[in-house]
Amino acid sequence: LARTTALENVELPMLYGARKFTTKQIRERAMHCLDIVGLSQRFDHFPSQLSGGQQQRVAIARALVHEPSLLICDEPTSALDKDTGAQIMQMVRDLSRSPERCVVVVTHDHRIFRFADRIAEMEDGRIRRVVEDASLLDTNHL
Repeated sequence: LARTTALENVELPMLYGARKFTTKQIRERAMHCLDIVGLSQRFDHFPSQLSGGQQQRVAIARALVHEPSLLICDEPTSALDKDTGAQIMQMVRDLSRSPERCVVVVTHDHRIFRFADRIAEMEDGRIRRVVEDASLLDTNHL
């Protein structure tokens, strides 16, 4: 949200959740999530003061604030350059290593397949095949 700081962006889901949190709990949890994505030092910056990659990391922190067991990322690298996209995907991969969390990434970006443990190729709304090793994919024909 353009008119709110990175911290306020991450706090927002906690304000509308079913569980009630104190202001202190909200602030601490939001700062913790910004720390997880490496942005605790930029907590008071507005989106216009952040790079595209930093904005994406704020979105990831916002998604993590309720400690979800399932995290779904829809085209997480679509607006990012190659290097920043790789950094974001490495972060997403690291987050998926938690035994309490499953991360699903939906993408058309073949460059990020290398970060996947498993790839389900879809066509016309159906899973066409599942590949356990991204190096086996011929991305020229996808």
